[in-house]
Amino acid sequence: MKRTPAEEAVKELTLALMYLTRFSEKDRFYSSENNEWKGYAFKALDELEEEGFINQGGHRSKSVHIHDKGVEQARVLLEKYGIEDWE
Repeated sequence: MKRTPAEEAVKELTLALMYLTRFSEKDRFYSSENNEWKGYAFKALDELEEEGFINQGGHRSKSVHIHDKGVEQARVLLEKYGIEDWE
């Protein structure tokens, strides 16, 4: 099995965890799916945003939005790491 460098694994597993613990937010003005709290390493979040997987919003935002591209990549990573997806 090919070994993943630690820095890359942190980024990949951050995305996978964000996907697995995502939530939807709905109120009377809008509906937003695939949100996640910003409780992860800032460097990993910044890199995931630069790659187009997430949007962190403003600096005061406490959650991020996972784009469809991020959801697809997270599913690939779950397969790579042998993690079962929610059904």
